[in-house]
Amino acid sequence: MPRPADTTPARQRPALRERIGRHVLLSLVLIWGLGSTVVLGVGNHFVAEAFDRALLDDAHALAAHVRGGDAAPGTAPLQLDLTQREVGLLRFDQSETVWFAVYGDGGALVAGEADLAPDGVAPGSTHTFSPLRRDGRELRRVSLRIDGPQPFTVVMAQTTAERTQLLRRLLVYSGLAQLWLLVALGSWLLRGIERDLRPLSDLQDAMDRRDAADLQPLPQALTQGAATSDVQRLGEALDGLLARVQQSLHAQREFAGNVAHELRTPLAGIRTQAAHALAHSDPAVWRGELEGIAAAEQRASRTVDQLLALARATEGGIALALQPLALNTAVREVVLRYLPRADALGVDLGAEGLDHAVAVQANLALVEGILHNLLDNALRYGRGQPPRITVSLHLQAEHAVLCVADNGPGVGPDLAGQLQQRWAQGDPGLQLGQGAGLGLSIVARYAQLMGGRLELGEAEPGAQATGLAARVWLPLAARGARDGGPANDRTDGTSGNTHA
Repeated sequence: MPRPADTTPARQRPALRERIGRHVLLSLVLIWGLGSTVVLGVGNHFVAEAFDRALLDDAHALAAHVRGGDAAPGTAPLQLDLTQREVGLLRFDQSETVWFAVYGDGGALVAGEADLAPDGVAPGSTHTFSPLRRDGRELRRVSLRIDGPQPFTVVMAQTTAERTQLLRRLLVYSGLAQLWLLVALGSWLLRGIERDLRPLSDLQDAMDRRDAADLQPLPQALTQGAATSDVQRLGEALDGLLARVQQSLHAQREFAGNVAHELRTPLAGIRTQAAHALAHSDPAVWRGELEGIAAAEQRASRTVDQLLALARATEGGIALALQPLALNTAVREVVLRYLPRADALGVDLGAEGLDHAVAVQANLALVEGILHNLLDNALRYGRGQPPRITVSLHLQAEHAVLCVADNGPGVGPDLAGQLQQRWAQGDPGLQLGQGAGLGLSIVARYAQLMGGRLELGEAEPGAQATGLAARVWLPLAARGARDGGPANDRTDGTSGNTHA
C-alpha cells in the first residue's frame, strides 16, 4: 500500500540539524537516566553490604560477652557479661540508633530489648539480615545464631538514616558529574553536527543565489573541500546535473539558432518568388515560380530535418543505449531503400562485403542516420561519368569499417577535414556548396557517440585521384555477440553485392 504524501508545509518541517540534534540529545538524556539508575543500584548494593558487615561485626562482638550461667533450677542459663557503660559504648553511634537483644535456645530473653524478636536463620547459615519497622522507623536487623552446649541468638537492629543519606549523596554527586559530562558532550556533538552540515547550507545558499541561466560548475571549495564524502558526492552530482542541463539547453539553443539562420534565405526566396508570380498574369510565369517555391520548400524541409538530427545527436550523448547490432543487415536494408532513388537518378549503387555477419556495439537509429546522410551526399554531389556509388563493409583490427565511395570530383585533404565541421561546404566550383553544410558533421557526431570516428579520403588513390570515400569506424561487439548473439539473428535474402 503506498504511503500517503507528506502535506506538511516546508516552513513547518524541522531543519536537518534540528532533527539530528534532537535525536542526539534525547539519546544522551536516555543514557544519562539509565546510567544514574545503574549507579543507584550498584551503590545501594555496596552501601548495604558495608553497613550490614559493620552490623554483623557488632553482633559478633556482643556474642563474645555472652557467658553460660549456673545450671541450678530457677536461674538463667546464659548472661551478658557487660556493664551498663560498656553496653552504652556498644550502642553508641553518631547518626544511628542501635538496639540489641540476646535470646536463649528456647526463646527466653537473656538481655536487651524484648521486642526484637529474632528472625529465622536458614539451615547451614549462622546469620540472616531482614528489615524491621519499630516506632514508625525503618530498621535493619541481623540475627546471629551461636551454636554450642548452650546455643543462643544475638539480634542487632539499627536505623537506616545514614545509609539512605549516603545513597542520596552518591546519587546527587554522580548525577551532577554525569549531567556536566552530558552537557559538555551534547555541546561538542552539536558543534560537530553544525560544522559537518555547514557545507550543505553553503550548497543551498550557492544554488539559491544562482540565476536561472548560470549553469557553471559549483566552486571547488564547496565540493572538493567538503568535510564528508557524502557532501562531496552531492556536490559532484549537482555539477553533473548542471552539466547535463547545460548540454541540453545548448543543443536546444543551437537548434533554434540554426533554424533561424538557415530558414531565413529559403523563406526570403519563397516570398520573392511569390511576389514575382503575383506581379504577372502569365500562367507560365506562375508555373515556373511555383516550381521554384516547391524546390525551395523541399530544401528548407531537408535543412530542418538535418538540424533536428544534429540536435538529437548533440543531446543524445546524455543517455545513449548501445547494444550489439548486425551491421551488415542494417546496411543492406538502407541500401535497398535507396535503390529506387538511385535508379531514377541513373546512379549505379552497389554494395560489397555484406554477405558476412558483422556485429558492432552501436545504435540502429544512429547507424541508419549515418548511411542516410552519406548516401544523400553521394547522390547529390558525388556523380562521375557514369555516376557510381559503392557501399562496402570490412573488418580492420577491432573495428568494422563502413565506407561510402563515389566517383565524383572529390575533395582535397584540407577540405576533407573542414567538411566535418558544422556549416562547412565544398568548393562552389565543384558544386559541393548547395546544402546547409550539416550532413558530414552529423555523421561525425553520430560516429563519436558510438565510440567511432569518420574519415574522409580519396576513393581511388593515385596521381589523378577522383571521388570521395567516407569511412566510418565502429567498434566491434563482444565476442559472444559476434559468435551467435541476438544481433546476428536478423537475416534476409539479399545477396552480398547489390547494384541498380
